[in-house]
Formats: sequence, C-alpha cells, structure tokens
Amino acid sequence: MKKLLFVIVLVSISFTSCKDFLDKTDPTATQFTEFFNDENDLNRVVYSSYLDVFTNPGDRRLLFYMKDGRSDNAYSRNTGDHHQLIGNGNFNSNSRIFEYYYTIRMKHIGRINTYLANIDEPYVEDEATRTKYENVLKGLRVWHYFILTMQWGDVPFVLEPATLEEATAAPTPKEQILDTLFMQAEEIASSLPSDEYTTDKYMFNQYSFKALTMRYALYNERYELAAQLAKEIMDSGNYELHPNYGDLFQYEAASNNNEFILWQDRASFGNRDTWSFNHLGPHYRTSQGDSWLVPLKSLVDSYWTLDGYKIGNCPEHTREEHELNPHLHRDPRYEASIMGHGDVFYEDTIDVYNENSPMFYEKERASASGYWFKKFVSEADAFKSGGNFEYGLIRYAEVLLTYAEAKIMLNDIDALAKKSINRVRKRAGLDMTEADVTLPRYSSYTQEQWIDLIRNERRIEFAAEGQRYNDIIRWGIAEEVLNQPALGHTRKVNGEVETLHIEERSFEPHNYVWPFHESSIKVNPNLEQNPGY
Repeated sequence: MKKLLFVIVLVSISFTSCKDFLDKTDPTATQFTEFFNDENDLNRVVYSSYLDVFTNPGDRRLLFYMKDGRSDNAYSRNTGDHHQLIGNGNFNSNSRIFEYYYTIRMKHIGRINTYLANIDEPYVEDEATRTKYENVLKGLRVWHYFILTMQWGDVPFVLEPATLEEATAAPTPKEQILDTLFMQAEEIASSLPSDEYTTDKYMFNQYSFKALTMRYALYNERYELAAQLAKEIMDSGNYELHPNYGDLFQYEAASNNNEFILWQDRASFGNRDTWSFNHLGPHYRTSQGDSWLVPLKSLVDSYWTLDGYKIGNCPEHTREEHELNPHLHRDPRYEASIMGHGDVFYEDTIDVYNENSPMFYEKERASASGYWFKKFVSEADAFKSGGNFEYGLIRYAEVLLTYAEAKIMLNDIDALAKKSINRVRKRAGLDMTEADVTLPRYSSYTQEQWIDLIRNERRIEFAAEGQRYNDIIRWGIAEEVLNQPALGHTRKVNGEVETLHIEERSFEPHNYVWPFHESSIKVNPNLEQNPGY
C-alpha cells in the first residue's frame, strides 16, 4: 500500500507543475480551460517551462556553463552542485543527483503532455497564436527527451497524459525514441515562425529549433542530418559570426550580436539578476566571486598556437615553455576565455601563491587550479550583488563546426567544411597564413587528423559553454581523459616543474550512461538498471 501511495504521489507530481504554472487568472477555477484565458497565460506556461530547467540563471545544478565541471575542462568545488561528483566518478545508483535530473525532466514532460492534450480548448481565439505556443512546447518536450536519451539511453517514452499504468511503462529503446524525435523535430520546425521574435526571443523559432535538432543529430551520429540542418541555417543568412570573439561573453556584445541563435536572454528569466561573476569569478578584495567552477590545466594546454600547432609540436617553443606561460604565441581564444596567475585583474596582478591574497589557491573561495574563466566574468560586476548578462545557448560558430565535423565523420571533407573551420579560426584571430586549413600543410591530412583538429577546435571555441562533457561521452574518450588527475597551474620552483594537484578522477566503461536511482526503479519496476550499476 505504501509503495502504491508513493507511486501515486510521484506521478501526480509529474503531471502538475511549478508554482508559476499553477497560478491562474481565476483563483476559483476548477476546469482546465479556466486556468488559461488569453495569450499572457500561454506565454506564462511556456516561460516557466524554459525557466525551471533551461534558463534559470541561479541554479548551478542546471546552468549550462557549470556543466564543464563534469569534464576534463574544469573543476566544480561544491559537491552539492553535482558536477564535481560526475567529473571525478564518485557516484553510484544511490546518488541523489540522478534522481534529481531524471525526475525534473519527467515531471516537465508530464506537464507539457497535459497542456498539449488541451491545446484545442478555445481559450485563445487566434489559431496562429495557439499553434506557435503548441510547437514551442512540443520543442521543449523533444529537448527533454534528447537529454534523457543522451544520459540514460532507453527511457519511458510518453507523449500523452499518462494513467498510472502508462506512467510505469517499460522503457522504449533509445534509437526508436530518436527516430520519433527527429521526425517530430522536422514537423515542429516547419510550423514555427522563421524570424526571431521581437520580444521573448528565447522561445524557439524555426532556425533556433533546427539548431537544437542539429546539435543532437551530431551527438547521436546522424551526420547526414546534422550537416543538412547546419547547411539550411547557413543558407538562411540569418546569422553571422560576431567580429570579436571575446566580446560575446562580456557586456560589449552579449545582448547585441547576430551570432546567438538560441538565447538565454533576460526575458527568459524574468529580468532577474545573473550570477556568472559569483559562479566563475575570483574572490577579490570584497568582490562577490566564489570560484565555484574553475578551468583545469588540461583545458589550458589544449589551446594550440597562434599558427595552429599543438603546443607539443610548435616549431618555435617547447611544450614546457608553453606550460609555464600559457600566453606564449597562443590562440587568442585563450586570452578571451581564461585568466590566472600573473594576469591582471582589476588593475592588480593575480598571485595565487600569496597566502595573504584572497586569490591564494588554498583558500575556499579561490581557485584550486590557479585559473579562472574570463567568459561571463565582467569586472563591472565585481562588487555588485548580481549582473544582467545574456547568454547564447547555441551560437552560429556551432553551426559552422557542426557542418565541418559531420562532413569529416562522413569522410566527405568538402570545400564548405574547410571554409567553415577557417571562418571560426579567422574570427578567433589565428595567423591564417599558417592556420588556413586549405594550405598545403593540411593536404595530406588523414581522416583521423581531421577528427583530432575538429575536436580540439570545438573544445577551445566552446570552453565554459557546457558542451565538453557531452563531447567526450559521444566520442568515447571519457575513459581516457577522466582517468587522469585534475591539475592546475604549473610553475618552476628551484629549477623543478611543479603543478597544482586538485583531485584524483576515475571513469569506468559503464559510466557512459547514468544509473537510474533506486527510488526511480521502485516507483517504476519496469525500469531496468543500466549495466554496471
């Protein structure tokens, strides 16, 4: 009886919603149609669906940039944010983090299903308005399932309000779910407006939803589809690379550029404060920085040289010279993305080895690695309680590099694939007399060399943008890169090279998919635990 009651409670939670969703125009309403009376009500339910999971600026468990802490790019110092445990492999099927992520997505899917089942109720007369919101919500449901299948593989797949029996159905195979999702995605995109909205531009339009579908087509090795969608977005002419890479992640361009395709703008979180300085920035004097997420040496060393060589293959300097001086003849994206020991912040030189400095690497609010992300960290926010940043969840640079990667994986490296890489490199400020991939130097590249190049290009282009973990999972290299210690700044002491050591890490072969939490299996006995857990 207790088990049945628990199931009923969980399922009822799954098909209700957050407080914002339950707020209704008529507080005495008892019928579904009385909850929604006009477009503002429709907007509210869509807004809360974005905010709860995708665009909340304050929940570090869900924030896109914090997810780099799950990978070899960064270290997340707080176990309660979950990313540290995923990054160092300190989890099992009893870890509450998996119950949290699974439940929040299934809850929202249930909520969206209930709403969509009533979409034809005549509470908004304008059919075009209903159609827009209907397809935005369908798009959000697709997004949830893309993430669920990425993390758990086979999951229950429900597209209608579910009875208790239906809610505890057996999982559907991942590939079957994906077949349905990609088919639905095409229909959804074709039904969305092609132009960005004047207000609420965070909502899906035709091309932002195509960009999202493109991302997961690439993630799931559907390379023909990924290349096709990327080409359609390129051909639309709606987007372009912003001239200055670094400005995209500062106030100079974060709210005013033609590169962001899927926005986390201020409307998407109700014009609340943002806390990216607090999350990523240094504790300096009395500043708000807490260094919750900091870069690792692995990421720093991944920035190739200004002319496109790995630091171990640079004809001008040794690897050790580059490790001791990350700025030495380096890809300018390093300067735009990361700062550390010896760099200037707020007119002072950072010294992570000074015990009297709040930036001393052993202090709680300092960086254990001796590095900080510069992306989304503005000195203008240093002594404020919050900021007013906007973020690009998908940028046009991703479209270009997706096209290139898809064509490389198909072993069909055409002129447009090379041009796409060149456009990203040129905008970054590389020396294109050497880094142009159409030069003879690249003419004998094997497919494996192209794969190595495009993977690193993605890593440094999207550092601190939450993509690295999914990349190392889909490429099958997590066993290699997450079975190494998390390291930080390197220096010479008495002629000996020393590197800050943060933690040991581990990754087992079964960790490519997450476990179902044991409570989820108790609620749904038809769930089968993923192998290894």
